[in-house]
Amino acid sequence: MSAPGAAVVVKDLVKRFGMFTAVDHVSFEVQRGEVLGFLGPNGAGKSTIIRILCGLLHATSGDVHVGGLDVTRQPEAVRAQIGYMSQRFSLYNDLTAVENLRFFGGLYGVTAAEFAPRLKWALQMSGLAGRETALVATLAGGWKQRLALGCAVLHQPSILFLDEPTSGVDPISRRQFWDLIHRMAANGVTVFVSTHYMDEAEYCHRLALIDRGRLAALGTPSELKRTTVTGGLLLVECEPFGEALAALEQAPGVLEAAIFGDVFHVTVLAVEPALRELPRYLGGRGLRCGRIMPIPLSLEDVFVQKVGREVAAEATPL
Repeated sequence: MSAPGAAVVVKDLVKRFGMFTAVDHVSFEVQRGEVLGFLGPNGAGKSTIIRILCGLLHATSGDVHVGGLDVTRQPEAVRAQIGYMSQRFSLYNDLTAVENLRFFGGLYGVTAAEFAPRLKWALQMSGLAGRETALVATLAGGWKQRLALGCAVLHQPSILFLDEPTSGVDPISRRQFWDLIHRMAANGVTVFVSTHYMDEAEYCHRLALIDRGRLAALGTPSELKRTTVTGGLLLVECEPFGEALAALEQAPGVLEAAIFGDVFHVTVLAVEPALRELPRYLGGRGLRCGRIMPIPLSLEDVFVQKVGREVAAEATPL
């Protein structure tokens, strides 16, 4: 049964392009005012799912309801109550900021009486108040991003889809953009955000980890961290780097070793035995060890464990 008040309900969604399965039996629900992040690598199926939810692609099979409407049977009605922002911003570079806003307002059916206050809000939000006549082609990436968001929400949609909206945008603009997202969610707007940035996935209420068209995991960031790791996670400093990685992968009690910057994140069966045995094991192989200490799981660790193992299991040697 669907939860009362669910803004989006997806059951057993499948999308195939010929023999290729882009979305493989995905099911989930999203509540009103929730920010759901689609986290996964490029080509995982995030954008395909969003386009189906927006009525831009037809599902091969499954049931999809957005705002209480059947997307397959009522795509036009669905599109009237949602906002959509693609990773390319969908702006017209040869038009000014206000001309873009006026154009999208017309597409979404915003009346003349409604347009003036919404235009004022969009210009303030985007930081373009006083620069309404600036050509979009001359704007920096962060301003384009916020202007594109203003265009997508002029008609005050109840559900907003953002397809990798922060791609190529500087960190400060990304943080400002997320502040805007949470303000809208606090006002009851349901927000979908697809991303491959692990750090900004932390800003979502819940995360759907998408891998090769499948739903690999679903939960809050803290839930995913708490339930993913088997045993424990250690930070290990060891050199030479290449030899250390090979040794760690073969060490007793080690489930997985991954490179994180200039250190290793090592998943072990049990923390205390590993803290005692790893220094001796690595030192006995002539490796120079620094810190070996327990650390909390990050979303990147979750991603490596949920996705990396399956990739490794399916890989075949050349």
